Amino acid sequence: MKKIVISILIVINSTSLLSQINYKNQSFNMGIESINNFKDFLSIKNDANYKTEMEPLIKWGVDNFEKYGFEVERLETPELPLLLASKIISEKANTILIYLQFDGQPVDRSKWNQEDPYKAVLKQKINNKYEIINWNTLDDITLKDIIAKDLRIFARSSSDAKGPVMMILNAFEIMKRNNLKLKYNVKVIMDFEEEISSPNLADAVKKYSSKLKSDALLIFDGPKHPSNLPTLTFGARGISDIRLITYGPIVPQHSGHFGNYAPNPVFRMSEILSSMKDKNGRVTIEGFYDGITIDKETQAILAGVPDDEKKMMEDMQFNTFDNVGANYQESIQYPSLNVRGIESGWVREEVRTIVPSECIAEIDVRLVLESDPVRLHNLIKEHIKELGYFIMDRRPTKEERLKYNKIVTFVSTFDYDAFRTDIDSDIGKWLVESLKKTFNTDPVKKRTSGGSVPISPFVNTLGIPAVTVPTVNQDNNQHSPNENIKIENYISGIQTYLGILTDDF
Repeated sequence: MKKIVISILIVINSTSLLSQINYKNQSFNMGIESINNFKDFLSIKNDANYKTEMEPLIKWGVDNFEKYGFEVERLETPELPLLLASKIISEKANTILIYLQFDGQPVDRSKWNQEDPYKAVLKQKINNKYEIINWNTLDDITLKDIIAKDLRIFARSSSDAKGPVMMILNAFEIMKRNNLKLKYNVKVIMDFEEEISSPNLADAVKKYSSKLKSDALLIFDGPKHPSNLPTLTFGARGISDIRLITYGPIVPQHSGHFGNYAPNPVFRMSEILSSMKDKNGRVTIEGFYDGITIDKETQAILAGVPDDEKKMMEDMQFNTFDNVGANYQESIQYPSLNVRGIESGWVREEVRTIVPSECIAEIDVRLVLESDPVRLHNLIKEHIKELGYFIMDRRPTKEERLKYNKIVTFVSTFDYDAFRTDIDSDIGKWLVESLKKTFNTDPVKKRTSGGSVPISPFVNTLGIPAVTVPTVNQDNNQHSPNENIKIENYISGIQTYLGILTDDF
């Protein structure tokens, strides 16, 4: 009897292993086969600031999801629509809502090491530099060679986030070819304005809440842990924006004639910005970090993320991190105040000997679940006021410029809130087990990510938990020139989504 039981167990385990091998092999084959389609997809411009150019991208979304039996409808908004693709297997089955981003960051072609950021190129790291190689390198190649050569596709949105879109479509293609059935209802929401903060999303989720009704939300976006291990992220910081403008003379003035006389707006902006943080990188504004506690349970979760901080700092080339938290994971549990850009006068070849007329600072404030964004902005505003500045929500008139000594324009916007889901929730346990089954290893479980995704409207309006399933490589240069995706990650991402889509929930 024991021999029979053992034999049965061997058969079961062998079957399970075979299934995993097949999924891996099929994901590899599909990844390589789909490269040309991926290149075509990457060639479609997707800068949401140019709304008239987005219709081909929207049509692409409709056509490619209808191909796999989804009912696709446009959810109209005041600007670009959302797309909702639905495949309902049973009214009694659970429903998973999947969020996909289609738009991308603007491009500065002069900063890219290729002819056209929308024309994908294949690169290999040669002598510590990524060089363009021929696409036929992928003919008769193995996954081992792809990893060893660090082969990557360079193009805008290759990682953020057309890559994940192609991954899930490739997973559906594998399911179609193998007659694999969904175990739950699937709704896919496609966002074409994420990179401009999804200004119409919150209202759209409220308007179309009955159509979007689901049991849980998965976000197929973002980078994996730097170890490139399977990763799950259970929350994300929110984001808000502040624009500050300080003023000097009404038009730029000759620095020889009026230096030492006309006030320089750069120094005034420097006074404001330098007062907001101490030498250790902590925000000095009283009350900014109120409400955040890192208890022992949270510390254990954070400690479970296998960060190599020495390597992180080495890769980014700095030797001391801002001392907000004791480590990287702890740091992103707090709200942040970041100066993301400053503009004043002219620099480099266009430099001029002038006193600038104004200085503009763009600030983002990342939000955590415990912090009220309105309160944080008010704290910042009061801090600036205490420095002696008259605060306005517009540019000053001539009369106001002559009346007040120090003026600052303060304009703020709130994009979306933070969210966080318990790791031990039903959706969390399901995803952890799914990834373990697919890759035979425990996934990295992150309490939250430092970045932001427009998910809180779904969580708050629909009342559902949300988890991010990131797949792309950490060093993908998203939002920057030379954005890329490792082909290794492209293939493993297909495998990730295939495992989730064919698993019971």
